[in-house]
Amino acid sequence: MSNTDTVADRKIVTFTLGKQIFGIDMTSLIEIREWEDPTPLPSVPPFIKGVTNLRGNVIPVVGLSERLGWEPSVIHPRSCILVVSISGKQAGFLVDEVTDIVAIGSQEVQPAPDVEIGEPSVIQGLVRITARGADGTKSEEGQMVLLLDLDALSLTKHLDLAA
Repeated sequence: MSNTDTVADRKIVTFTLGKQIFGIDMTSLIEIREWEDPTPLPSVPPFIKGVTNLRGNVIPVVGLSERLGWEPSVIHPRSCILVVSISGKQAGFLVDEVTDIVAIGSQEVQPAPDVEIGEPSVIQGLVRITARGADGTKSEEGQMVLLLDLDALSLTKHLDLAA
């Protein structure tokens, strides 16, 4: 095996928001839960849907699409909550659908484009993965996945309000 061969040194969970595919590092993922309506809270930002109970711990549920400034996700049978750990705190992200777990090499991750959006980028990088169809076949073309930087989502102060 030469040094130019891809070495899978991390795994990401991929999921959709609208038509875009995102990924988060598996090391941040605690579990994937079926969608259930959270208990709403007063005086929190609109992207915080409320709180839910995770084995005795109250965790906030964040509408990830809304947090990114997009239209709210429409709840459907494949909607789910990704429970993650961010800076030692737990939160649930509402996503449209979990699509896959993919092994990638760090050298495959391209830097996020440097665009001025008024806040630090929540995109850690981009990676092209081989797309897998519903029938299990793989597409040669591949799909671009936006890797989220969970720490850059600036949720910790909002999580303290919601928890």
